Amino acid sequence: MKGAYILLIKLEKDADIRIGTVGTLHFSAGNYCYVGSAKGPGGIEARVKRHLRDEKKLRWHIDYLLQYAKAEEAFIKEGGSEIEIASHLSERFESIPGFGASDSPLSSHLFICGKGEIRDFLNSYRFRPFP
Repeated sequence: MKGAYILLIKLEKDADIRIGTVGTLHFSAGNYCYVGSAKGPGGIEARVKRHLRDEKKLRWHIDYLLQYAKAEEAFIKEGGSEIEIASHLSERFESIPGFGASDSPLSSHLFICGKGEIRDFLNSYRFRPFP
């Protein structure tokens, strides 16, 4: 299945984290949501499973953050557009500029979000829990 996904992430304490070629960014403790997509072999399921694993090669910006934070939940949307979803998230939540958007016209794909607010968003856009 190809489409988009959202990871709900918890960072327990403030951290300065080197994010690939972006450099070091400061992250405050709290809840984040990251939107991504998977259109290649294995689709959304393979991509989300990879993100949820502890052991992996650091490839995407999210991989660097997940060394310090925990992806607590994942949600998927078959056929969903990562850019469209991130654009809607940017209207509701503060973002981390430069994160996860190297191949996107948007400035970010990582947002600071409250759990209740993001759940409303997930419901309104008909995401379903993974797995």
